[in-house]
Order: sequence, then C-alpha cells, then structure tokens
Amino acid sequence: MAMDHLRWRPTVNERDFIERALQSDLRIDGRNSFDFRTLKITFGREDGTSEVRLGETHVMAYVTAQLVQPYRDRPNEGTLAIFTEFSPMADPAFEAGRPGESAIELGRVVDRGLRESRAVDMESLCVVAGKHVWSVRVDLHILDNGGNLIDAANIAALAALSTFRRPECTVGGDDGQQVIVHDPEVRDPLPLTIHHMPIAVTFAYFGEGNIVVVDPTYKEEAVMGGRMTATINSNGDVCAIQKAGGEGVMSGVIMQCLRIASVKAADITSKIKKAVDSYTTEKALKKVKRLPVSVAQEIHVTDVTMENKGDGELETQMQTAKTPGDVQQISKGDEDHRNIKRNSPLTGDRIAKHKQTSTFIGGPSNWDPYSKGVSLSSLRISQLPDSAPMVEASSQEDAQPVTESSNAEAKSTSSAGAIGESDEAQEIGSPKSLKDAIKPTHKRKKKSGRS
Repeated sequence: MAMDHLRWRPTVNERDFIERALQSDLRIDGRNSFDFRTLKITFGREDGTSEVRLGETHVMAYVTAQLVQPYRDRPNEGTLAIFTEFSPMADPAFEAGRPGESAIELGRVVDRGLRESRAVDMESLCVVAGKHVWSVRVDLHILDNGGNLIDAANIAALAALSTFRRPECTVGGDDGQQVIVHDPEVRDPLPLTIHHMPIAVTFAYFGEGNIVVVDPTYKEEAVMGGRMTATINSNGDVCAIQKAGGEGVMSGVIMQCLRIASVKAADITSKIKKAVDSYTTEKALKKVKRLPVSVAQEIHVTDVTMENKGDGELETQMQTAKTPGDVQQISKGDEDHRNIKRNSPLTGDRIAKHKQTSTFIGGPSNWDPYSKGVSLSSLRISQLPDSAPMVEASSQEDAQPVTESSNAEAKSTSSAGAIGESDEAQEIGSPKSLKDAIKPTHKRKKKSGRS
C-alpha cells in the first residue's frame, strides 16, 4: 500500500509550468511529445535475468520455472505468473512487504499483455498431460521510479523470458509416467517458445485529453489528467488496452495513439531482439572449449660472421669439418668419376680438339690459317673425309694429338671394336701420299687380287 503523504506533489507554479510547456509542444526533459527516453537493456550472469533502464526508471526481472500440476480445465498447458515487488529504495511512497495498489495494477497490466495474448506457447510447457507441467514465474523488482513503470517492466519481462532456459526432462520408468529432470551439464536447457512480443506503450493526457504524450516522467505523471496503456506487437495486433480512469478520451484520439504505439512497438522489439542476440552470441563463445595456447620457446643461436677468405683457407676449413668416413666416400667418388671420364670416348675427342685449338696464337683477329701457329698439312687433314685421313711426314708433331685421341677411343671400346680401330690407327700413322688418299679403296683391292 502506497503512503500518500510521502508521494511527491507538485506546486501550483510547477503544475502551470509543465502544462504551459506541453501546450507549446515542449517537455521538461527536452523530448518531443511522442519520443521515448533512452532505453538500455542488460543481462545478468544467469539465464532469465535482465535489467532495463528507461531514463531514470530502473527495473529488474528474474524468471524461474518448476514442475507443478496443471489446472483441471487446461491439463495440457503450463502456467505463467507475474509478481511485482516495489522497494522503498525506488520511491519513498512504496511500502515494504505488502503490495500496494500500484504494484497490483502493474502486475495485472503486464500479465494481461503477456498471458492473454498467448505470446508464450503454453502447450510446449507440458511434460505429462494432467500430471506435470512447467510453471513459469516472472518476478519484477522496481529499483528506481522515474515514471512509466509499466513500459519498463514489460520490456524487462520480455527480455528475461527471451533468455530463459528451462531444464530438459524425459519421461521414463516402469509405468512411463516418471519424470527425469536432466542436469544442465548433461543436456542443454531448452528456451521458451515465444510467438510474438507484446510491447506496452503508455500515453498521458493533459488538458481534458487534448494533449497527448508518450512515456511520461515522474513529474508528468503527477500532473496528468489520465493515462492509457496500449499493448501491441510489431505486426500491429492489439493485445490489450488499459485505461486507468481519469479524464475521458475521444475515439479518434485512441486510434491515433494505437497507430503511434504500433510504430514504437516495432522499434522496441528490434532493440530487444538485438540485445538478446548479442547476449546469446557472447554466451555461446564462452562455452567453446579452446585449446591451450602453446608457449613459444626461445632458442639461442650464436651469431655467425662471414669473412673474406681465400680459396685455400676455405678448403682447409671444409676438410677439417668433414669426418674421416665422409672424406673416404668423397675421394672414392672422385676416383670413380675420373675413371669414367678417362674411359669415355667423348673425353678423348674433347682432349684432342682442345690440343688442336691450343696451337692458335693470339685472339680472333690472328686466327689466320697461314700464320705460324697452324701448318698447312694439319689444315689439309682437317679438310679430308673422316674415312681416309692423311698426314705428311713433315707434320708428325701436329698430328700427334690425333693419334693419342684414337688410342684413347680404342681403349674404351670392346675387344672386337678395338681390333678394327687399331687397324685404322695404323693406316693413319703410316705416311701416305695425296693420290692414295683420293684413290678409292675398293679399286686398290681389285688390282691386288688380279695380280
């Protein structure tokens, strides 16, 4: 029961100032006639708790649930109950303990907007028909009275119901009627099924209903001549209307208020959903099991400075760094590589060509075949075909690299090939004339046969 002697009463001057300001389309806090105060929604650590700040008004909501027996006329539906508590700390006019008229009115208006509009699916709260259903209870605590408690309490109740999670339960036992309530750590709790969000929008009337404002403050409530609360969802469906006495209002003004309430309800619904989504996302991230972060280990490595050293010093360092086994393997591989090079016919040709070209004196400008570096006999031999090379006796020194290359090729070939190549080498080594080189070999053989 509210103590009337502690309620704030405006003076005559204050009343006149507020009314004249409203007639000039001004409000004492600087808002327009159809503007809400700043809305802030926060949530507690546990599911089903919320705090709403609407200007200076502060309301906290807490939702709980327990298994009870259903009503006989509705055996398949759960229950939803709204309880309010007005603390003397919020307003000196509130009395502790026993609820007053304002507390009862607040509970009924919020309960009518939520329960009568079927916003919460009651059939989903049934566990065993006729025996066990969930009873959801919403406790509204008024922490600070700054005006328009109904709207703030309604928003707090919706936010708390949106984040509430009831324990999951199964039916078992021998008779199939035993209810097992699972721990939240074993099975994730289940949210409530909310079809829509009925938002309460309160209008205050001044000057015989000619002036209408939204979301009245504490001082405006003390001066207003009447009040109406319209509960409407974002789709424009009217869930409930509460006219708490006072001055009469025309039907045209009521329809205008419903249109304004529909716009405000859509705006407040989006804010509630945004706050609930952010809370749900933050809580889901906390549940994610993260692997421990591996700590990086520091490895101390000595700095290496490169110095300009000769080839001899680098070779000595490499030899000292190698192990004896590595040295043996490397030396063995080098010997094999050298033997392959010696026995291959390509290396013999390369050596011979290198020795022939080494006789040139000077650069490209001095590469003259008639110079002293090249003899005419070696030039004639290079122009002859490969089958019958000819070397004169005066150019034995120049032809010596050619005989050495033919000997190297003979060593690397098989025994059969070596015999044939040795005969050719003998013919090349013997002195021949230019006529013998031009003369075909088959004719010479025929003459020898006839003779």
